[in-house]
Amino acid sequence: MRIVERPSLWMPSDELDNLVVDLRHVASKTLPAGELMYGVFAGDRDRLEHSVITLISRRDDDAPVAFNALALMDVNLGHQSEEVLHLGLVMVDPDLRSQGFSWVLYGLTCVLILFRNGMRPLWVSNVTQVPAVVGLVGQGFARVFPTAPPGPQNRRSLLHLHLARSIMRHHRNVFGVGPDAGFDEDRFVITNAYTGGSDNLKKTFEDAPKHRDQIVNEFCEDQLDYDRGDDVLQLGQMDMPTALSYVGREVPRGSFAALALAVGAAVLQRLAMPLWQWADTRHEFGILRPREQKK
Repeated sequence: MRIVERPSLWMPSDELDNLVVDLRHVASKTLPAGELMYGVFAGDRDRLEHSVITLISRRDDDAPVAFNALALMDVNLGHQSEEVLHLGLVMVDPDLRSQGFSWVLYGLTCVLILFRNGMRPLWVSNVTQVPAVVGLVGQGFARVFPTAPPGPQNRRSLLHLHLARSIMRHHRNVFGVGPDAGFDEDRFVITNAYTGGSDNLKKTFEDAPKHRDQIVNEFCEDQLDYDRGDDVLQLGQMDMPTALSYVGREVPRGSFAALALAVGAAVLQRLAMPLWQWADTRHEFGILRPREQKK
């Protein structure tokens, strides 16, 4: 498993092209009828500059078998900017489903980013018409709206509404929704969503994978028009209680040591890298400038 953050900022062009080819390879097995031409699949350097990609490959031949393509969005709220992590697409080679990839693809990267960001609550978004994913996000994150069944912690707040409005105004291309799609602010439902590059992801309700809780399936069937092609926009947060619950619920016991090592590396990077950059007087790092030498 490899997590690649903002690859077009640092990755050589040939390696970046190979990464896009790997993503398309997995997508071609999942969607043999057509291609996806938005976001990371288009090889757009601007999109890859704001992407976090989790790629799983086979150990014996290094062939890609699954990925999660997340997107970092700077959402303008007028008085401030909020970074939102869009959960993006998860695709797994059909021959290797039910192989225990879900804990890596759906939550690991979010947990690592949470620790790397000083354990401050991280806003996440999700756009889907798949009941299984709607239920997974509703149960896996805090303060999610909308979700089923609704609870006292899952009501729509004013911040939910402002984030949703800004995402729909400025970031539709992240999840392949065209400008002609509508948005129901009361239900957080995107109407006619499959017109902006994600056309081949459209499913009927019968074909969409179901959640084990029938209430979630009924919620999606009631709220979404699958013939038209509707999606639900979910907003929630990853915080420390949610992360600890995820680790205890989803992470296999045999992977605890590897997860602890990954979290330790993320925390060390957060703490040690600024000190190292501050001490290096020969190179520029963002706003840090090298000390001028006396002549």
